Amino acid sequence: MGHLRGIGEIKSEHAGDFIDLKSAADGMFHVGEDGVERILTPRDRKVEFICYPDKTLTWVKSAMGYPALYPLEDACYEGPAEAVLMDLDGTSVHSEEFWIWIIQETTARLLKNKNFDLEDEDLPYVSGHSVGEHLQYCIDKYCPGATVEQARNHYFEITHHELKEIAEGRGKPEAFTPTPGLKEFLLELKSRGIRIGLVTSGLYEKAWPEIISAFRTMKLGDPLEFYDAVISAGHAIRPGQAGTLGELEPKPHPWLYAETARVGLGLDKSKRGKVIGFEDSSAGVVSIRLAGFAAVGVGGGNIAQSGVRPLLYRDITDLTEALPVILGEA
Repeated sequence: MGHLRGIGEIKSEHAGDFIDLKSAADGMFHVGEDGVERILTPRDRKVEFICYPDKTLTWVKSAMGYPALYPLEDACYEGPAEAVLMDLDGTSVHSEEFWIWIIQETTARLLKNKNFDLEDEDLPYVSGHSVGEHLQYCIDKYCPGATVEQARNHYFEITHHELKEIAEGRGKPEAFTPTPGLKEFLLELKSRGIRIGLVTSGLYEKAWPEIISAFRTMKLGDPLEFYDAVISAGHAIRPGQAGTLGELEPKPHPWLYAETARVGLGLDKSKRGKVIGFEDSSAGVVSIRLAGFAAVGVGGGNIAQSGVRPLLYRDITDLTEALPVILGEA
């Protein structure tokens, strides 16, 4: 099949990234029925694309029991960009190993096995999505008798302790470091008047120490004054604390990127062609695309492993290659 709405032409080198399905969305759609021409899913099977001659719908699965259906529109980027949307973990700050380690430690507590280690095949499912999705995956695979609520209690207890240790100069060494070239990249965007939005699926108490740590290292001052908008997945709902957004709507759902652009930066739909997003995770790439923007994949994450490369506008190794893409020269 040729051009697919919202996906485009699938290059021969990416032909193995998508898997053809006969049905999707828990049996609500079937190839050959009601106009459905093709159903595709990436290798990690986190989403399903239901392709019609004139549209593509995206079924976002949910380990927490709340799937959703969104249209996938063509990403019509027209550089130079007026705004750049930046992921935090992996794209702006190297911290993914730390947060995967927290998931591993949480699972170890559930199992009462301090020697527990995640396997390589687990990595696409314990990074890039929400905390709840990561924990549910580990429960399903390693400790089916546990609950997400039990896991969350362990997770936040471990996280609170480790972040306190890091803040006091102890804890896991080099947990949060800026990605190579980040400072120069951000300053170059600022010098050209390009607005910058920072977007993370991490809860505030998880994300904010990363941002502060990176900005201290780069000596760039207050991140809230530097960035034009910062959007996280809000606050966790725990006794004595109100929550916002939470863990059902983050990446790969479109809302974090959509809110950053529309509310944080004031860019309406007419400006979508002047916005481009940078991500290193499959969930982030899908989130950017469902929000209506072109996505650039940054090396080092799980994009190739997860099978979402056909959704990318460009694929780069690191941020040092990004400027020509932002300016529309590549």
